[in-house]
Amino acid sequence: MHLKQDLTRARTTAPESSRGGDLGDWLEARPNPLAIRMRLRSNGVGLTLEPPALAASLPNANGRVVVLVHGLCMDDLQWARHGADFGAALARDLGVTPIHLHYNSGRHISTNGRDFADLMDALVRAWPVPLESVDLVTHSMGGLVARSALHQAEQNALAWPRRVGKIVFLGTPHQGAPLERSGQRLNMLLALSPYTEPFMRLGQVRSAGITDLRFGSLLDGDWKGQDRFAFRADARSPVPLPAGIQAYAIGAVAGATDDSEQAQLIGDGLVPLDSALGRHPDPRHALPIPAEHLWVALKTNHLELQTSPAVYKRVRAGLSEGRPATRRVRTAA
Repeated sequence: MHLKQDLTRARTTAPESSRGGDLGDWLEARPNPLAIRMRLRSNGVGLTLEPPALAASLPNANGRVVVLVHGLCMDDLQWARHGADFGAALARDLGVTPIHLHYNSGRHISTNGRDFADLMDALVRAWPVPLESVDLVTHSMGGLVARSALHQAEQNALAWPRRVGKIVFLGTPHQGAPLERSGQRLNMLLALSPYTEPFMRLGQVRSAGITDLRFGSLLDGDWKGQDRFAFRADARSPVPLPAGIQAYAIGAVAGATDDSEQAQLIGDGLVPLDSALGRHPDPRHALPIPAEHLWVALKTNHLELQTSPAVYKRVRAGLSEGRPATRRVRTAA
């Protein structure tokens, strides 16, 4: 009884970034007023996606938009840390208008992707000046949410993906994260004994968003009707990158070289290098990102991908390259 009370107290008093990561689905299901509602924001302030209100909130808006998408257990304000602010720097260097997504990262990635797709549709419709381009800069889980949003938007014939020229992934676990797979195996072992079963229940505090990171699941069909804590193989549906969007992937390793097997397996401490660069032995899951659009940050951990000056230079260079031509949106079959 005391354990249950302690967990409830921790969940309802946790900081916002934690409430959105390990506790977000629990809070939303109650429903609890502390649950984070997805918003597009500017300078930490939520935007009303209607033309007059958006024009008033963004008096200096121009036709080039960059949307930044944070990762697990984080929020939009954590793009500005340790003297770095990718959004502000891109506005200064490239003359773009930065917009940030703030979302509950404890929800399923596909659920967040669907809501993000709808928000982007509303943003594009309400943008106060003629749009030239929309680019996405994503960190960690944010890259999976963006991929899910683009896929679902195209399946539902939403128009906004036509505006997207580029997407940049920073430490995105395209092929999953081994820490979550380790949690799955530990849960299975703890369930074998009545003495360790209570610890298994503690392991099931992990949110839907976290368990989606096991293999990088992007669609509802990857989790609906399944026990997400049960041991299972990778059976997710392949989700290709949208045709016509230029993709860039930046991974990281903690050491001074990425040549060793250990460096590639450990990667940035959370995401293995192959996963961050979209590599997979099954061609259905491998992301065909051109070699010249792949880069590895050395002596850099997962969180430092958002603050590293060297990483920022790569992001800026990628977004500075020529924009591809407008393309048609695939409609659902």
